[in-house]
Amino acid sequence: MKFATPLLRGRLVKRYKRFLADVVLDSGETVTASCPNTGSMLGLTTPGVAVYVSTNDIPTRKYRHTLELIELEAMSGGVGKGKPKPTLVGINTSLPNAIVTEAIRTGSIPPLSGYAELRGEVKYGVNSRIDILLDDPQRGRCYVEIKNVHLLRTPGIAEFPDSVTTRGAKHLAELSQMVADGNRAVMVYLVQRGDATSFKLAGDIDPEYAKAYALARAAGVEAIACRCKITLQAITVQDLIPIIDGAT
Repeated sequence: MKFATPLLRGRLVKRYKRFLADVVLDSGETVTASCPNTGSMLGLTTPGVAVYVSTNDIPTRKYRHTLELIELEAMSGGVGKGKPKPTLVGINTSLPNAIVTEAIRTGSIPPLSGYAELRGEVKYGVNSRIDILLDDPQRGRCYVEIKNVHLLRTPGIAEFPDSVTTRGAKHLAELSQMVADGNRAVMVYLVQRGDATSFKLAGDIDPEYAKAYALARAAGVEAIACRCKITLQAITVQDLIPIIDGAT
């Protein structure tokens, strides 16, 4: 998925009211950017951290800029050897559906390849919409729910969630019901940072979500963790990484 416009670099002043962030651009201009992320963004909002924002000139938009990427110094013990290199972290939670859709269509997520039809935002469950519905005359239906992952507290290990998510637990229960109804259901954790080599649940942050995940897996819901390659031009699925303490 390519960014529609060139990204502008700056420094984060502060994130506030959850969906807003003040940024001093490298040009010297201070802007208020929308912050499309409902989570806590734990470890990503230190004042002064390098960030990248996109621009949009649609007249009806209240905020012209959108926070897209955070640039962090790589944690020691992470991917690669030698001097740690900065890593880009994608925080825009409105992008994962497009990223995963593109990856499925290009064959970058082999477990989800081979379906004849792909649709997005289809109603299912109780007042919910599935992120992606795959359908095929021979293989049947596959319900795909996607969660954006940007938390990393231990070198190399990405985690989800970064705050309590009752909605996320609800989605897991609904995926379980889809399996009970005879369909396939897959939970995709999209890791929008390149310094992760594995994924696990942050059970200490949201024990109820961890319980819901365990119940869903026991019910037959599959789980996949995808690591992204992030540049200033595009975000794409790079590969699949193992899930710790859970079957993949």
